[in-house]
Amino acid sequence: MPLQNRVDPFGAIHAVPERGLFTGNRGIIHDPETRTLLKKRWALQAWIICVCEFRNVRREPMGRNRPGGKAGWTELFFLDEVTALAAGHRPCFFCQRERAKDFVQRFGDAFGIAEPRAPQVDKRLHKERLASGGRATGLSPETLAGLPDGTMISSGNKPYALRDGCALPWSFGGYQPPVSLDAPGIADPFLITPSTSVAVLRAGYRPVWAA
Repeated sequence: MPLQNRVDPFGAIHAVPERGLFTGNRGIIHDPETRTLLKKRWALQAWIICVCEFRNVRREPMGRNRPGGKAGWTELFFLDEVTALAAGHRPCFFCQRERAKDFVQRFGDAFGIAEPRAPQVDKRLHKERLASGGRATGLSPETLAGLPDGTMISSGNKPYALRDGCALPWSFGGYQPPVSLDAPGIADPFLITPSTSVAVLRAGYRPVWAA
């Protein structure tokens, strides 16, 4: 049975076979004895995105990965960076330092902050992401058309990623063929990606796609 550590664009955590391109965490939210999630879905405001391979480090997912046999951070997995950003995560300064610096600098550019810091990003994201209590924002056709590539939306509880003026239906296994933004299936859409991350995308950040 797969572990419950695969994250969808809404930030919910599932048990499915597909792993994806990226890992990441929200702190320690599992019981290493049973390798199951605790009731809480985060332990800190810094939700990060990590690469799956870094300096030959080997971890046992949802195991005891800290010195002394203690539980380490809970490994979560994402289809791609577009999905992780939608769920409210941001790049890690340890394993993705240059991308993390780029993300935070573009955050500063977007909001007029001369010396932006990661905790400023985390504080804003924690208020906005759906999985930590943020409110869904409805989208007019004009607003929808103006969103940057890499933004994720939802219609009928189905997530879509925006790219090249179209919407790509999302699944844990990858994206389906793109559809038009005015397709019948996309009615009353709302924004999934936190508005802070949308602003960073608009400022020029380029996320990694699975397709």
